[in-house]
Amino acid sequence: MARSLFDPASLGALRLPNRIIMSSMSRDRSPGGVPTALNASYYAQRATAGLVVTESTAISPRGVGWPNTPGIYTETQIAGWRVVTDAVHRAGGCIFSQLWHCGRNSHPLTQPGGVLPVGPSAILPPGTIRTAEGRKPLLVPHELSADEIAGIVEEYRAAARNALVAGFDGVQVHAGNGFLLDQFLRDSANRRTDAYGGSAQNRCRLLVEVVAAVCEIWSPQRVGVRFSPANPTNYHLRDSDPARLLATALEMLSELRVAYVDVVEGSTTTEPATHELDYPVLRRSFTGPYVANNGFSSRAQAERALASHADLISFGRLFIANPDLPRRLKIGARMNPLNQDELYSLDHRGYTDYPFLDHNNDQNNAIPAPQEEHP
Repeated sequence: MARSLFDPASLGALRLPNRIIMSSMSRDRSPGGVPTALNASYYAQRATAGLVVTESTAISPRGVGWPNTPGIYTETQIAGWRVVTDAVHRAGGCIFSQLWHCGRNSHPLTQPGGVLPVGPSAILPPGTIRTAEGRKPLLVPHELSADEIAGIVEEYRAAARNALVAGFDGVQVHAGNGFLLDQFLRDSANRRTDAYGGSAQNRCRLLVEVVAAVCEIWSPQRVGVRFSPANPTNYHLRDSDPARLLATALEMLSELRVAYVDVVEGSTTTEPATHELDYPVLRRSFTGPYVANNGFSSRAQAERALASHADLISFGRLFIANPDLPRRLKIGARMNPLNQDELYSLDHRGYTDYPFLDHNNDQNNAIPAPQEEHP
């Protein structure tokens, strides 16, 4: 029998009420890196997702990429996240923290002490990055030494412990969209000749070390991992053989028995995907639940992916404009338009001000079925 978005789902240690995941999406509304009551309202509004994944959350001061993004490395930040997790739990939801290090996608104006951002190799990335003084060109990063890489692993371990204290239900390790772990994975950014570079297995080494460290704090069955193997991102990151890379990473993560993988299928930018990948085939390299992510805009489209290869579906921008997205999908309701102009404002506009459906009249909420034309 065909699976529905509204069938319950097992995801590692969790039993979810539906197969809808709210994707991690940067919203840049945490001044000074500290989550606030406004963030708590935003996530609680969307708690009817089977699982909510937070916006990318920096594991350390050097992991920060640009202003107003949250972190999880200070007591104040942990306390702020506790307000968020309490609000989501009161609303009946489940929430994971996405652990994030921007790597070379930062600037000395954002880095502590004005130092260079870090990366796997000293290669100049194209593009610009937002800073407190406006957009600035990206710079050649400081190439991490083996000892410094070990320190990065410890930062992930500490952030995972902080997420536990903050009341999260689990964590997602961000290894996609051009950030530090993705920079190590893809050969356009990783030209190392040591144990962290060269073969696909070596380029996956840091990811595996990070996930293993996180799994020492959390049960592997409460740990997910995000990938985006063919996404050019805003930083023009590419790999010469993303199918082999993804299959290798999925096989290695299967051995760690993590709860799930979340794969961004294709491009999230105006640029086309770097490669056309056969995701139903690649999905077979992972033994656990597979979350398909990117561009899902309807129940029918999502359920085709469930029938093909996915176990759950991650919705992104549709969830921004529709806090009650699961209900809208279930009854076939109209969707709110996205307020593009206020995506990254610092206040409630385009954040917590999107309307909910009229709970008293599903008939009026639903889109009328098309009328048959008669000759």
